[in-house]
Amino acid sequence: MTQIRPLEAGDILRVAALYQSTFAGGDKRASPQLADCLRAFYLDGPGADGDIPSLVHLDRQGEISGFVGVNTVPMLFGDRPMRVAFAGALMVGEPRRDPLAGARLLKAFLSGPQDLSLSETANKTSLDMSKALRGAAFPAYSLEWMRAFTPTAFACDMVLRRSRLRTAVLPIARGIDGLVRHTGFGKSLAIHPSAAGKANLLTRPVDAVTFADAVESLTAHYALRSGWTKQQLHHVVTEAMDKPAYGQPVALVASRGDGAPVGAFLYHLRPGGVGRVFQFLALPGRESDVVDTLFADAAGRGASGLRGRTQPALLNGLLGKKAMFANASSTVVFSRDEAILDSFRTGRAFVNGIAGESWGRHIGGDFG
Repeated sequence: MTQIRPLEAGDILRVAALYQSTFAGGDKRASPQLADCLRAFYLDGPGADGDIPSLVHLDRQGEISGFVGVNTVPMLFGDRPMRVAFAGALMVGEPRRDPLAGARLLKAFLSGPQDLSLSETANKTSLDMSKALRGAAFPAYSLEWMRAFTPTAFACDMVLRRSRLRTAVLPIARGIDGLVRHTGFGKSLAIHPSAAGKANLLTRPVDAVTFADAVESLTAHYALRSGWTKQQLHHVVTEAMDKPAYGQPVALVASRGDGAPVGAFLYHLRPGGVGRVFQFLALPGRESDVVDTLFADAAGRGASGLRGRTQPALLNGLLGKKAMFANASSTVVFSRDEAILDSFRTGRAFVNGIAGESWGRHIGGDFG
């Protein structure tokens, strides 16, 4: 008979192997660094909660055959504290042998004592299971956006980002972009540094502590927002900056002339490649200006484009800026509280990124 139980320290090596085969592909063995990272995130980190644990699925032989990682985030809905649990890294070793294992894991997760359950990484299979369990997906939180600055280099980096050919081919692609730079198509995509000046915002690079402080001030207007302590939030941002597979972190705060912050963003960039935007923040009404500032900063650093996950505020700022959109994974909410669901419908919920799972180093880490 199959069984589901909480994750234990002794399970980590098997979970790491399952993670490697599910998300990294190939026959490569999971590294000790990956196992250490999963242990730190799911058992030792600020998102680990003994009352709402990550779960393993045991087959009839008692071997681990599935896993769902659980990350808890303290949040506030208005003034009401809430324990919010995010389900991620849902994986089953041999789904054909036991096609219901994933559904059992998800159902067991939902039966926990958390006040609100979410997932920000639901693929098509997980989305179908979630809908069957009364989960609601919200498109404004579930799209991947892309904006090319130099189209040939952008396409090259997207296609070859994990290939050894990238280093050799990318300079050729950038040379082609140089030839079409003065054409109508090239001019329509180009981002000029003056765009930041037109937004009348000043930017300054910041460390994890200062960025975390900006998160608090720039998310205070949300109905549902993270309630990390300062120490926890500093840890989360520090971890989010360390994603070597995506490149070097770039964290900036955008302010008015009097120094008052109106936005902030954190992205990662490999030389000449497509930057990955991890977190975007803007005060209401300033979204477009902060997007312009983000684009100008990335283009000035030689990025061939940007990509990231949408949030309603960012989606508003991207309108009219030649962005492309796709749905690779979805944000799903499990709640019967109409007030909470309405905060998602109206874009007044701050989730994904820092208030989610993707800040963990297992996403974007380089584990050899």
